[in-house]
Amino acid sequence: MTGNEEPLRFPFAAEHPLRPPAEYARLRAERPVAKATLANGHSVWLVTKHADVRRVLADPRFSREAITRPDAPRLLPVAAGSKSIFVMDPPEHTRLRKLVSRVFTTRQLENLRPRVAELAGEMVARMRAEGPGADLIAHLAQPLPITVICEMLGVPQEDHDLFRGWTDVMLSVSASSMDVVRDAAGKLRQYLNDLIESKQRNPADDLLTMLVAARDEGDSLSTEELLAFGETMLMAGYHATTSEIAHGVLTLTERPGAVRRLAENRAELPAAVDELLRYSQAGGGVGPIRIALEDMEIGGVAIKAGDAVLPCINSANRDETVFAAADELDLGRETNPHLAFGHGIHHCLGAHLGRVELTVALETLLETLGEFRLSTAHEELEWKANRAFTRPEILPLSW
Repeated sequence: MTGNEEPLRFPFAAEHPLRPPAEYARLRAERPVAKATLANGHSVWLVTKHADVRRVLADPRFSREAITRPDAPRLLPVAAGSKSIFVMDPPEHTRLRKLVSRVFTTRQLENLRPRVAELAGEMVARMRAEGPGADLIAHLAQPLPITVICEMLGVPQEDHDLFRGWTDVMLSVSASSMDVVRDAAGKLRQYLNDLIESKQRNPADDLLTMLVAARDEGDSLSTEELLAFGETMLMAGYHATTSEIAHGVLTLTERPGAVRRLAENRAELPAAVDELLRYSQAGGGVGPIRIALEDMEIGGVAIKAGDAVLPCINSANRDETVFAAADELDLGRETNPHLAFGHGIHHCLGAHLGRVELTVALETLLETLGEFRLSTAHEELEWKANRAFTRPEILPLSW
């Protein structure tokens, strides 16, 4: 394969928001590494097979930091000039990850489970009180993640809606003008800066205070790094989890037997959550663009230094050579090396928290509502376009 075929247009349009675009399967079979053009005119290499995507995610010769340059290809406007751990390369990434990991451990995150369960219980109880037809998005999928993240950072309850509004604007793909996005980003950054200064003066029992105090042999996080990490937590921890809860519930309600199975066998929830993550189409299913730092070959295609490469995670998670019956939902799947949380040094720091929130959300729905179902036909749901993390506007449930 030479990679000289006619460039594709990306992103692809899926026939259904819960299904991957048909192009992914064709590309895995015929052009696993294919040139594509983004809506802004930039060219990228789409990588669609599981093994190749894993390599791109882990190979240090594919740089994340390079996408912060002013003229670099990008799908979202938030990466430009960022000092976030999300777009750092070693050694800066190694240093920052070491500091952050001291307070972002699985044990620390697991300690949050009782609070997540308490919040979910209160939210689903209100949903049940409203009666059948209550909206999952407004009652649980949206407020649970933003409340958890804000409480972790030490953001006062009365300011949670401010954070929600700013990040909603910042993660709109094209609905908002760049001026509106910049204004929201500026307000979020100023608020976080004031919050960091407050934690420095008056330490509290929250993650942001712990991050302010995180040190290693005299090294510490700069204010800029703290700001970027707070922004990353808000956008990834809120929007991604909200969409995953919505997609997980919708995927189950398409299969009434699946809801019944989990209601009767709660012990299957951990495996089911990983399968729902593999199956999900939330987030567009692509990792951040990487820039090749040197000439190399991947999937039999020559990649030149400076080329942009886009790892298609949702395609990798449907790779027939890795997952038996890859297009089928198997809630008991035993071997599940999905890439929903990435791979390599950038594997999501909040992966465990994401699993906790999705597991607790489903467990609480099953315990409180029993065999829930969608109150309307799936095709009647309204999906708002131009979101980085897709979900319906309203998701009414009955039970």
